[in-house]
Amino acid sequence: MMLTPSTAFGRAHATPLPYSCPRAWHALVPHPSRAESKTSWRKTISSRRQQRLNVSVSAVATELAEVQEKFGIVDHVKITEGEGGLPKVVLRHSCGSKAEVYLYGAVVASWTQPSGDEVLYVRPDAKFDKSKPISGGIPHCFPQFGPGPAMQQHGFARNLDWTISATSADLQPDERDPTVELTLTDNDYTRKMWPHAFKAVYTVTLHEEQLRTDLRVINTGNEPFDFTAAMHTYIEVLDIEVAKVRGLQGLTFLDKVPNPEEPETKEEDREVVSFSGPVDSVYLKAKDYVELDVGTGAAVAISSSGWEDIVVWSPWTAMEDCYKKFCCVENAKFGTPATVQPGESWRGTQDFAVIDLE
Repeated sequence: MMLTPSTAFGRAHATPLPYSCPRAWHALVPHPSRAESKTSWRKTISSRRQQRLNVSVSAVATELAEVQEKFGIVDHVKITEGEGGLPKVVLRHSCGSKAEVYLYGAVVASWTQPSGDEVLYVRPDAKFDKSKPISGGIPHCFPQFGPGPAMQQHGFARNLDWTISATSADLQPDERDPTVELTLTDNDYTRKMWPHAFKAVYTVTLHEEQLRTDLRVINTGNEPFDFTAAMHTYIEVLDIEVAKVRGLQGLTFLDKVPNPEEPETKEEDREVVSFSGPVDSVYLKAKDYVELDVGTGAAVAISSSGWEDIVVWSPWTAMEDCYKKFCCVENAKFGTPATVQPGESWRGTQDFAVIDLE
């Protein structure tokens, strides 16, 4: 649905519980003896596969039930199976709004208003099988924004399972805002690409009329490190040709469309940034407030702290089947990489709100 103008609460939980969705069964089945007929062999294989599949499904259900028992909060926080069988956390506010956060990539894949209107956008080519990052919602770009020689595009945070470390619906008892906290730490896989010890703590809070994300990156090692990052936010629009971004006038930006490897430095003189072709712009030292007019008489207002830059991206006809339906407005830390000393941390927050323009 397109965005248009506008019981007992649980206790806080704080004990980490690692969780990742088990992979589909691919175990090799023992070869049959020569005495077995082809028919018997096929039946044996089918039976064993079904048995293992049943065990796998049962294990997933059991593990989800355990996680729900530990972190679920009646009416407000539910851990359940999402697309492709991937686990997700569903936050529900008493006002009727809802958000869904996948553990794979810590992606906020949905944020709906009390009316049921969706604010975020997930592309039709999105995969929910861990073969690639989830394309849509609010994916992480960490510890690298864009391409680089040592790791994949936009880093590894969106390719990994995060861990639920806490949930709450009573951080502010008068408001009962449901919250989930996810964590990601270094491991052998990450250190092969980025040889640093770290802990990333990502908190998503659903307020009555807002969605807040809070990312903290902690240096748990003995050496300082640098990183770049962004929240690659996809926002649903009526039509990209009527969408408009306000709050960028007077900023210096890098135009990556002509040559992504050697972007052109320009000055933004427009009060309103509109779309008539592909856009891939990084606005440096941006303001802490920007609006995306989605074309329905409503806008998504984005306030931030810690993030110094803003990326505006539309692939245009390079994604023929969906480019008209979304615009990416991303808070980023790119122009000047973040430097974190041992034992210290960096923090970036963003608050999304839907406002009426008419």
